Amino acid sequence: MKTGAQILMESLIREGVEIIFGFPGGALYDVYDELSRTPIRHVLVRHEQGAVHAADGYARASGSTGVCLVTSGPGATNTVTGIATACADSIPLVILTGQVPTSLIGNDAFQEVDILGITRPCTKHNFLVKDVRDLADVMRKAFYLARSGRPGPVLVDLPRDVMRNAAKFVWPPDVEIRSYRPTYAPNSLQLQRVAEMLHKARKPLFIIGGGIVFGGASEILTQMARELAIPVVSTFMGLSGFPGNDPLWLGSIGMHGIPAANKIAGEADCIIAAGTRFADRSTSEIGKFANNAKIIQIDIDPTSIRKNIPVQIPLVADCRRALEGLQAVIRQKIGPHDWARAHAEWLDFAERLKKRYLLSYKADEETDGALKPQRVIEEMYHLTGGDVIVTTDVGQHQMWSGQFFTYTRPRSFLSSGGLGTMGFGLPAAIGAQLARPDALVVVITGDGSLQMNIQELGTLMENRLPIKILLLNNHALGMVRQWQELFYKKNYVATVSHFQPDFSALARAYGLESHHIRQKDLLRPELEKALAGPNAALIEVEVAQEENVTPLVPPGAALHEMMLI
Repeated sequence: MKTGAQILMESLIREGVEIIFGFPGGALYDVYDELSRTPIRHVLVRHEQGAVHAADGYARASGSTGVCLVTSGPGATNTVTGIATACADSIPLVILTGQVPTSLIGNDAFQEVDILGITRPCTKHNFLVKDVRDLADVMRKAFYLARSGRPGPVLVDLPRDVMRNAAKFVWPPDVEIRSYRPTYAPNSLQLQRVAEMLHKARKPLFIIGGGIVFGGASEILTQMARELAIPVVSTFMGLSGFPGNDPLWLGSIGMHGIPAANKIAGEADCIIAAGTRFADRSTSEIGKFANNAKIIQIDIDPTSIRKNIPVQIPLVADCRRALEGLQAVIRQKIGPHDWARAHAEWLDFAERLKKRYLLSYKADEETDGALKPQRVIEEMYHLTGGDVIVTTDVGQHQMWSGQFFTYTRPRSFLSSGGLGTMGFGLPAAIGAQLARPDALVVVITGDGSLQMNIQELGTLMENRLPIKILLLNNHALGMVRQWQELFYKKNYVATVSHFQPDFSALARAYGLESHHIRQKDLLRPELEKALAGPNAALIEVEVAQEENVTPLVPPGAALHEMMLI
């Protein structure tokens, strides 16, 4: 016989869990007592939101399921933003929440909250374990649901008496959920239709999303694009899914996409969209998106197909298996074919677009104390050669990180895409560094975002993680300020910071190295010094407050109707 806490730990070990991000509390006394007797590493965060973001970063960087553990009541409610972030981006997480004893549920007991009701809209599924005999089965199902099909967060609520009660440990050999059967294999007839459409197309285009990255489909996608001589663009979540230094790459599409990528999407006659749900930030005005193209959409989630954009050929399947199957069908049905010659005019057009719409900024306007943020990110890329995992927060710096940093390896760009969560970058970097201890991890953040979860500097230092934090300080909430400038007659309401902490002093208080860069001639040497050091470092760079992210697709416009300001 084992207690519920022992069954929980045994279940986590069976699932291969090595790290848990958490924060203890009264509902978890028995769980934490048992956790101390296992080989699982517990990482104590400073806020429960940080625990979920760290587990999220761990999952994105490793491909494994992230796990976090928090207490009941406010501990549970503090996870909601992190859970919604993971849900929006399809990240596999298991969130374990403590709960009051089952006899007190519904009685407004101390630190009781209906976390199932609160998180139902932003979890893939959630469970309340009322009987210790069900615990092992629930844990097996939770991990299966989190990582299978379209991945997502699954919450398991653990009443305190269930953790104390005892039962025989029985680990289910298989998971059987009658109403849940994800489709992984593509339909063979649909694959033939896709192959025929591609054979007839003269202007084909790949649009890839996060499903390519997190579905392990980057390698086969790269093979196919090169074999079939098809240009590639991505959504923001698809960055790092295709080598950014490949000649077929045009960049990311969307509101702040690369001009050449936005332009070519409107010219294509056939689009193979893999692992993207065509979110509004990617398509802009739906009625004006890719009107010249027949669209093939590949997604493991059937509810994502045709959700936003009309599609000629739907293909419900795992992205990797669908592309592998399509490659085989094309080779078998079409046989030897000079794809480069067939698409020569199209490839030449793509190359002209790239040369005509070079992404640029006015570096000659730099003055002391007003460095261009784009240049800072370019310098970071040149110094690292792109051999780095970048996490970002949300805002202007996030967009510049997508535009001016070249990503050549999958899972090297971790950012909150669907929810747009400020405060994501630092805890996500902690998770990524623990998942990839040999990698250089850099947080690119802004002064507004960093302060959202700045307390996680304590977690970083306690775990001796050599993370570098690149703070682009423009003394403003830059993205909102930009919209106020462009669309609200420069009525800057609540966006310019009239008071800020001394970030350098704050970093030193936590024990980080600190670099404060105000002059452009110090940018490279200070960056080199910080990156070369073995320790965690804050690199604060004073950047121009009125610098805007360009291009910008205004509301109601098509992707090609960009403001190139």
